[in-house]
Amino acid sequence: MDGRDKASAGDASSTCLTRRQALGRFLRHARERLRPEDLGLAAGVRRRTPGLRREEVAQLCDISTTWYTWIEQGRDVTVSPAVCARLATVLKLARAERHYLFELADCADPEHWQGDIQPLPQGLSACVDSIAAPAYILDRSWNVLARNEALLELFDGWPDRSEQPNLLRYIFLDPAARDLVVGWEQRASRVVAEFRADVGAHAQEADLQALILELTQQSQVFAFWWGRQTVVEREGGLRDFRHPRLGVRRFQQFTFRLAIRPDCKLVMLLADDSAPI
Repeated sequence: MDGRDKASAGDASSTCLTRRQALGRFLRHARERLRPEDLGLAAGVRRRTPGLRREEVAQLCDISTTWYTWIEQGRDVTVSPAVCARLATVLKLARAERHYLFELADCADPEHWQGDIQPLPQGLSACVDSIAAPAYILDRSWNVLARNEALLELFDGWPDRSEQPNLLRYIFLDPAARDLVVGWEQRASRVVAEFRADVGAHAQEADLQALILELTQQSQVFAFWWGRQTVVEREGGLRDFRHPRLGVRRFQQFTFRLAIRPDCKLVMLLADDSAPI
């Protein structure tokens, strides 16, 4: 291992340690703010520390006190999704806190946005409507939860043509996408890699599995690229569209994660006239 490899390994080790320590501090704070009676426990008369005791949290989560203590101490132990879920329930974590817990534990939440498509918090659709450039919001399955009129015009009536619009279904199953998206073949291969990176460990969730199965069965292109196991970040960049009435138009794509819905992202397409098409 050369010097650069050692430095990289050291940085990774330091990052893991920092994450474990942050997880321990977060759990301790969540434990100390609860009252025993909140969980049906006797308050007792000889409690020296606020909130729940470590052994009480461990017992309620069906794990050993020693192991829970190690987690709070930031030791190098693996916390499974099941244990994280029990901790979130016992410690009565709010949605954002639960998300933070799973992020610190570096594992996927087994209950993360499962089931039906979740509506956006109030006001987000109005935010998208207020954007002048084409803009839309996607959830983890790339369902379109909001779009503005500029996006509707650019995509020539999609996503309003579909009862439950999904960007992947549009790209791979709607013939109009091949005409609209310039360089469709190249974009399609990258889209699959971006989607794999986006869903990550959540790919085994039922709704995502159903979507992936549908796409692999109905699109040979998706099936081929999904099988290649390629992963890339959703970096944005130049996007060219061949509109049936407006001609070829060029945009810079930018993607933003939403703080109040971490599973969602806002995508904006800003007109770019700086380079010839």
